[in-house]
Amino acid sequence: MSFLSHARRVGAVASLGAMSVAALATAASAHVTANPKTAEQGSYAKVSFRVPNERDDAATTKLVVHLPVDHPLASVSVRPTPGWTVKAEKSKLPKPIKSHGGELTEAVTTITWSGGKIEPGQFQEFDVSMGPLPDDTDQLMFKADQTYSGGEVVKWEEAPAEGAAEPEHPAPTLKLTPKGGDAATAGLTAEKKPADTASASTDDGTARLLGGIGIAVGVIGLGLGGYGLSRARSRA
Repeated sequence: MSFLSHARRVGAVASLGAMSVAALATAASAHVTANPKTAEQGSYAKVSFRVPNERDDAATTKLVVHLPVDHPLASVSVRPTPGWTVKAEKSKLPKPIKSHGGELTEAVTTITWSGGKIEPGQFQEFDVSMGPLPDDTDQLMFKADQTYSGGEVVKWEEAPAEGAAEPEHPAPTLKLTPKGGDAATAGLTAEKKPADTASASTDDGTARLLGGIGIAVGVIGLGLGGYGLSRARSRA
């Protein structure tokens, strides 16, 4: 095999690798997620449900988030989202829970945003202040239904399994750490009282890192291909 052919092959392989990594980054960032990823047990936190549009030919027109009934939240309030109507619905709890105001027999179990549009290539964040977060579990899972303008409903409801590959439609999940644990030391959002102004991490670091790696690999591949081509021409 000539040096020219080898250089072209190296460049092609590197470019394919870059495209594969970039595609993986896009897929990793396309789920409905809860942000920040972690909060402190017993605290109040602002959770942003980030909703990207995964379709090229339809807009997202509705989002329903189901709050966990097995770990109900005594205080839930929503931040208005321009262009969207929001409705929080309460349900009777199968088992009453104690709160600072006494015994709680019902709680918000579903929140619905409708009336707006998330166009292809766009995303929206819907903010909810909630608490106190339970101290008898290490995570809260929020199943979500994403409706498109064509009538399609995507259900984000699969539970992540430790040590297993990420499911196709994972439910938005908030990891809970012990008081004074990792969430506090890492500077993540953990409020001590109800508030709608808690800070929230809005970075999808993994997706951006993978995208950057893909671009770098592609650039290196193109450089190798160009170098090989110039060497071959000079030898000829």
